[in-house]
Amino acid sequence: MFAKPMFRFVPDGTKIRFMNGRFAGLIVSAVLSIGSLILFFYPGLNMGLDFRGGVVLQVQTPGPADFSALRTALAAAGLNDAALQAFGTGSNGVLISLESRDNAAQTQTAISEAETALNQAAPGSKILSTEAIGASVSHDLFAQGLEALGLSFVMILGYIWFRFEWQFAAGAVATLLLDTTKTIGFMVLFRIPFDLVTIAAILTVIGYSTNDKVVVYDRVRENLRKYKTMPLRELIDLSINETLNRTLGTSGTVFLAALPLAIFGGSALGDFAWIMLFGIVVGTSSSIFIAAPILLFLGERRLRRSNAPVQSAAAKR
Repeated sequence: MFAKPMFRFVPDGTKIRFMNGRFAGLIVSAVLSIGSLILFFYPGLNMGLDFRGGVVLQVQTPGPADFSALRTALAAAGLNDAALQAFGTGSNGVLISLESRDNAAQTQTAISEAETALNQAAPGSKILSTEAIGASVSHDLFAQGLEALGLSFVMILGYIWFRFEWQFAAGAVATLLLDTTKTIGFMVLFRIPFDLVTIAAILTVIGYSTNDKVVVYDRVRENLRKYKTMPLRELIDLSINETLNRTLGTSGTVFLAALPLAIFGGSALGDFAWIMLFGIVVGTSSSIFIAAPILLFLGERRLRRSNAPVQSAAAKR
């Protein structure tokens, strides 16, 4: 026999009526998703170097970076398109992004001008690395990134449709679309660059959110067989309560694992981790307040006949 866990997020036998808040959950989700779509069109995504092309210089200054002085020096050198961002755990790491130039000669000239401006504003600065991506390559990467997102939705739809009834598949995909729009809105709001790393983060969030919904849906399907005449609304509440400890435990573990990366990961891992943290919260809450209500609306007259006699869980046991 297995020992009972010493700590549980919610006590056994919890009977929270989640479906009482189904309308509020769907309305709040719709408002947030609509707001995210508005942000997507204005001001729009902050395209990273992978998708807009250009040059990124990793610079280390001899002391704490003075961003104001660096911007002034770069502007005086004619590099008005330069964007500066801190990176690393110290105060002397700077990322300088320059827009794509027409040819390699102009790109090299821009790098030389940036190096001269840096030495004027912060003598002793070192360029640690230089990364350049052409416009045609960035366009191809952007198209491939969107294809990856679209293909992931198609495969998830096929998997859930094969494993469950179509009501489950429709609810899961609709919820994932809402989760993704909110994640994009989060990226726009906090100006997180949209690049290959953040696409990987979005795909990870989609995978995690799908897994969480499959756990809840599995329990719903088991209870549909176990309590054949229980009203669907009561059955979904029962299923969520039964999986709540597992859901919160898994989400809490992943959240705590990603939190140090968000705080100390720097530019390389920070954006990925912040999207993961947001996605964990959104994906966990959407399984309860969006996916489950959609399943209730779609399956109320199909998964469970409305004229079936009411039989409580206690009587069935």
